[in-house]
Amino acid sequence: MKFFRSIIAAAALCAMPLPALAHPHIFLDARLEVVASDDGHLAELRNVWRFDEVFSSSVLLDFDRNSDLKLDNEELAELGETMRASMEDFHYFTTISVDGKDVPVAEPGIIHVSWQHGQILVIFAVKPARPVPLKGKLAFGIYDPSMYTAVNFPTDNDLKVEGKGFAACTHTVVRPDPDEVIASNKDTLTDAFFNDPTGTDMTKLFATRMEVTC
Repeated sequence: MKFFRSIIAAAALCAMPLPALAHPHIFLDARLEVVASDDGHLAELRNVWRFDEVFSSSVLLDFDRNSDLKLDNEELAELGETMRASMEDFHYFTTISVDGKDVPVAEPGIIHVSWQHGQILVIFAVKPARPVPLKGKLAFGIYDPSMYTAVNFPTDNDLKVEGKGFAACTHTVVRPDPDEVIASNKDTLTDAFFNDPTGTDMTKLFATRMEVTC
């Protein structure tokens, strides 16, 4: 039986010791648009992901049911549904926080998948599971808590805020320096990573994010 070697692989590996998860096996370039509603609430987060060629080739092998070396519409739809189901436990790699507290996301209605120039392209939107007024300090990002997938934003313009609700807010892209993160959190990171690696979510400290202050 063939297995989907992305989110499913990450999910399966979450029960393994940390050393197996210490470096990524999948790479994706991401674009994230954080959209506000006119009434001053968070509306949705729009994701565009382009996976690396090696991983995309492995997906082609897994989902090319008729062995014609391409993914037709039915196969792409199956791939999107597989991703939607398997990423649920990982909150679809999407993080929302308000004043340091995480906000859960709702399941997306559909994940659109296409094949472009030998790479898997994924487009979908998620909404917060509860209303989120644009007040205080908010942060938005994309990362894989298992560290199995490396998420890269090629430029700061690949993280954007859109909508009238952000008119009174300031925003900035934060790209944490790993050495600084380790130096300032070394005691916590040691305890979290080695005493209870499957029950912590400290990898978000290293993730690129959009910070918004309203």
